[in-house]
Amino acid sequence: MQEETFDARHGRTTTLDICHACQSLWFDALESASLTPGATLSLFRTIGEKVTRPKRSNADVARCPRCRGRLRPTHDMQKTTRFQYLRCPNDHGRLITFFDFLREKDFIRPLTEKQIAELRDNVGTVNCANCGAPIDLRRGHACSHCGSPLSMLDMRQAERLVAQLQQAEDRAGQGVDPALALLLERARRDAERSFAGMENEAVWFGDVSSTDLVGAGLSAVARWFRGNS
Repeated sequence: MQEETFDARHGRTTTLDICHACQSLWFDALESASLTPGATLSLFRTIGEKVTRPKRSNADVARCPRCRGRLRPTHDMQKTTRFQYLRCPNDHGRLITFFDFLREKDFIRPLTEKQIAELRDNVGTVNCANCGAPIDLRRGHACSHCGSPLSMLDMRQAERLVAQLQQAEDRAGQGVDPALALLLERARRDAERSFAGMENEAVWFGDVSSTDLVGAGLSAVARWFRGNS
């Protein structure tokens, strides 16, 4: 796993372990809850720059990197959103996929019937953002392997994070980049029309075909960040 350092609450930092190959994050105890809004956006960008098609993992043999204990599948809920992860039996931390991390942070929303119909006309088959299994849109719009519904990124949640960041007192005395809110507003508008003839439609559907809907959204946001950094 690759180590990345992010800002944490109360003026501290935290180092996260990220596996881009299996699209997963390891959080030591309480690390996820300690991330600042700005750190969450930075992590959002980091995983978007290297997003790939999710692979089915050997979750039943996964072990804690601290004590080597067998990780246990755990179901949890954030407000009304259900998500899951693998937790250490000795409470050293948890392993969570990018998809479930985005669920936990309320970044995921289901597609509308209109979006599903337009996606069916343009792609036909997509990969599940949760487990990587193929979903034939002619037969349904949920994964037959893990049951996850077709979902995409909710850019309004990113805007809410920016608002929190702008309202918070910056410990370094430096304000938030004023272009960030504009960037995310543009990302939200593009996401809303992503199935209705957006300017880079070929790029979008190409990303959907090579990864999945959530991965395509992450890649798009990472491109927007790079283009405005």
